[in-house]
Amino acid sequence: MLIATSLVALGLAGCGSPPAAGTPSPPLRVSTVADGLDHPWDVGFLPDGQLLVTERGGRISLLSGGAPGASVRPVTADLADLHARGEGGLMGLLVHPDFASSRRFTTCQTHTEGGRPADIRLVTWELSADGATARRVRDPLVGGLPLNPSGRHSGCRPALAPDGSVLVGTGDTARGAFSQDRTNLGGKVLRIDLATGGPAPGNPFAGSANPNERLVYSYGHRNVQGIAIRPGTGEAFSTEHGPTIDDEVNLLRSGANYGWDPSQGGTVGGYDEDVPMTDLRRFPGAVPARWSSGQETEAIAGAEFLAGPRWGPLQGVLAVPALKGSKLLLMTLGPDGVVTSVSTPSQLNGTHGRLRSAHLSPTGDLYLTTDDGDNDQILLVTPG
Repeated sequence: MLIATSLVALGLAGCGSPPAAGTPSPPLRVSTVADGLDHPWDVGFLPDGQLLVTERGGRISLLSGGAPGASVRPVTADLADLHARGEGGLMGLLVHPDFASSRRFTTCQTHTEGGRPADIRLVTWELSADGATARRVRDPLVGGLPLNPSGRHSGCRPALAPDGSVLVGTGDTARGAFSQDRTNLGGKVLRIDLATGGPAPGNPFAGSANPNERLVYSYGHRNVQGIAIRPGTGEAFSTEHGPTIDDEVNLLRSGANYGWDPSQGGTVGGYDEDVPMTDLRRFPGAVPARWSSGQETEAIAGAEFLAGPRWGPLQGVLAVPALKGSKLLLMTLGPDGVVTSVSTPSQLNGTHGRLRSAHLSPTGDLYLTTDDGDNDQILLVTPG
């Protein structure tokens, strides 16, 4: 079944007031796998147990394994064209499902031409057999994502969907009209073919004359930071930064508008952040968030569902790290995807600084990255 049908929401009820955080959470064990990193943005697991890590400033690192005390060595790769500034740089990472034979992975990264900021793009790399070097084999896989020279709102997170397509969350680069413009790749979730970079079959705007619009899966987003697939349903959820307030978790639907429009229909210039995160007055058909932080500013980042019996009562919970909140939020979802409760484990509440990415390993362990820029770490989280 195409992802376009498997991601349809079961209901559209708004989330109302955000569930109160602080619900007791089962104990967790947290240990440091590796440290000494610089803004590690994302983690990918290799078939032999090693881990690939992207560091925002422009380094790809290879960890010898996922256990505490892993060694870290740099992967030599040509990143001379990277525009590492502000929120931009070397960001999201996706290890290809056929990595065992292809040795390929894809990154999201900012790009310069002639020394000037040009775009954000997805680049496919091939890792050498010894893990020492990586070479570009498709550059770009997808290009033309807008780039703010300051790096602001440079979100770019790829996630593999159940049907083999790739969902890519992007930021609006703090430009008011981009999110509602389906011919612009900013403020969107894209759905692409991993081999070609073209639109995946069944995309909602596949018949458009505009090549950018053919890539769009959903629009009206502000700054997508994470995408997670719910086990057993194939539903995709995104995490998104709000304007000081109203960080959101959204259930993605094919062709849907998520209601962010700081240009107010093109009637105002600049970037008016006083508009609602999901503007149901201007867009009555926009999809309400499944969770909102309300007046709190958490700056939620990555997202991952906890899966497997070892997680006990936490099985099926959505794990969401927060940057400003410096915590891990564990969200319980109802059948319709609405978040019904939120807990914050004490072991990850203000204890490790800003938390960016969350990924479940093939063995069911949760890995987090810290994002402080000073001796950042890869953390291993297991049930207590």
